[in-house]
Amino acid sequence: MKILFYDAKTYDRASFDAQLPNFPAVTLDYLTADLTPETARLANGYDAICAFVNADLGRDVLFALYREGVKTILLRCAGFNQVDLVAADEFDMTVLRVPGYSPEAVAEHAMALALAVNRHIHKAYIKVRENNFSLVSLTGMTFHGKVAGIIGTGKIGQAMCRICQGFGMKVIAYDKYPSDALRAAGVEYRELDEVLAESDLLSLHCPLLDDTYHLIRAETIAKIKPGCILVNTSRGALVDSEALIAGIRERRFFGVGLDVYEEEDDNVFENREDDILQSSITARLLSFPNVIITSHQGFLTAEALEAIARTTLENAMSVEQGVPTEGNVVRV
Repeated sequence: MKILFYDAKTYDRASFDAQLPNFPAVTLDYLTADLTPETARLANGYDAICAFVNADLGRDVLFALYREGVKTILLRCAGFNQVDLVAADEFDMTVLRVPGYSPEAVAEHAMALALAVNRHIHKAYIKVRENNFSLVSLTGMTFHGKVAGIIGTGKIGQAMCRICQGFGMKVIAYDKYPSDALRAAGVEYRELDEVLAESDLLSLHCPLLDDTYHLIRAETIAKIKPGCILVNTSRGALVDSEALIAGIRERRFFGVGLDVYEEEDDNVFENREDDILQSSITARLLSFPNVIITSHQGFLTAEALEAIARTTLENAMSVEQGVPTEGNVVRV
């Protein structure tokens, strides 16, 4: 199978090259270019393309790939909200993803954001570099004995529950499909409003669907426990950015940690240090002293990259052999 790899970074090349000897039937070519209707033309002669979570896989791009003969879309990520699945079905394309590459990696990053916001690590680091050893404005809270609210208890949410329990926190959760294993481990499932009202730490771990779009908005922010720490490592559009900014200004949050955010598409994974950013939302969020933003790096561990590469290439071979891995196929 010939695969064209879009938006390749150095860490992508390293992880996929390390796995390629185990897949001798796969030929892989890398592009640094993003996937667009124009660059889709470069896929002529390839059986599949490989794209990441920030790729544009709307109807126009899929049609352009279809015209070049591409039949398989390999997503090297778990999320697939960027794919027009109706168009993919219309063009008889098979779409596969990597549903569970390393839930612990993302959950650990979520807790890292929570801890950094809580203990003002970002501010303390800068102060000490300037020889300012004052502790003023660095007071945090002790997580032990506090309540962690986990919204979404799939594999990543479950990992976050275990981490929070390890800190001695009481864990409550909301999910349409509760986990019996988590219940047995002491996690209490509650209604969403209860989780919002009782949590000292609120961490989002749900997919972006029609009913989760702007799950955190003005209405729900009004129900959140004052002084809560909010963390989002899932999808940016789970949070209404304008409502979040208003809530921060009203001092409803102790702090906010974001690995994803609305309007991140032009920024994520790119070096824009010499650019003048046009997004007022990003600039406003970065202006608050109790907000930390990272660049969609929750997945970025050596172990997760290895798992992503291996599963993506396994997905490719399953299509080549005529039996796409059922659990990894994305359908309308």
